[in-house]
Amino acid sequence: MDKIAVLIPCYNEEKTIKKVIDDTKKALPEAIIYVYNNNSSDRTAEIARAAGAVVRNEYMQGKGNVIRRMFREIEAQCYIMVDGDDTYPMESAPEMVQKVLEHNADMVVGDRLSSTYFTENKRPFHNFGNSLVRSSINKLFDCDVRDIMTGYRAFSYEFVKTFPVLSKGFEIETEMTIHAVSNNMQIENVVIEYRDRPEGSESKLNTYADGFKVIRTISRLYRDYKPLGFFSAMAVVLAFLAVFFIIPVFFEYWETGEVRRFPTLIVCGFTMIAALQSFFNGLTLQNMAINNRRVFEMQLNGLHRKKMSLITKINDGSDID
Repeated sequence: MDKIAVLIPCYNEEKTIKKVIDDTKKALPEAIIYVYNNNSSDRTAEIARAAGAVVRNEYMQGKGNVIRRMFREIEAQCYIMVDGDDTYPMESAPEMVQKVLEHNADMVVGDRLSSTYFTENKRPFHNFGNSLVRSSINKLFDCDVRDIMTGYRAFSYEFVKTFPVLSKGFEIETEMTIHAVSNNMQIENVVIEYRDRPEGSESKLNTYADGFKVIRTISRLYRDYKPLGFFSAMAVVLAFLAVFFIIPVFFEYWETGEVRRFPTLIVCGFTMIAALQSFFNGLTLQNMAINNRRVFEMQLNGLHRKKMSLITKINDGSDID
């Protein structure tokens, strides 16, 4: 088990990867640096290996797939995840590591939005999207995470080994945040100085396509982690529609004594039944979510014992299978 593992997912970052590795060595000389090459068509892997990093490959395209592979293969007390595009300062890494190893943090967020992001980033829709996602998640999940989509984070062993990676692409950061918030894990924020990509380095993000994926991910995770809130909202909408369209039918019946719009009456009745079903489905799924939380807490306890056993063996100089 490594004490500190630096994880760098890469796709065509030959212009910046050497600097990121060199900066990491200066900031965290005791860390093991892993570069995961995701089908790069340039010299990313060759340059990273020459710079002293451990280079591995993930052949399924997408950042989510790379992170799944990283988290599955690497064992460490503290993980630092950083992009290979040289937009994040490695000088902040020691503080992030300290919060994991000495302050019991499960996830440390490198907060760009509280410093230079909005002045350095030249893509206005990215700025708007980051603000929208941050406010949406903080409101829906009642938390205070200051940068939801940052690619610069630190994790505990327990977080990495319990995080179910479901996303394939850049929406993975949103998924990480909601997993930590919903499972009551300790989250810390560290303000970092963001800098835009150097000239000649191109972003892999698609503002609109990836933005829609992030919104869809938020909706899906809200349904999974907060089913009562999700299905209650659906029930309210359905009930409102049923009442709105049935009121004229009742007024007409009150005045004439006749029901002249039976199709409307029938549809409104079924819509109200759907609203009630949605609400009770939310109650059922909420109970299942609570039970899943109990299982998760037991899993966390087992992982913590495993980690402490590994650390003890390392300190004693014993062999680890």
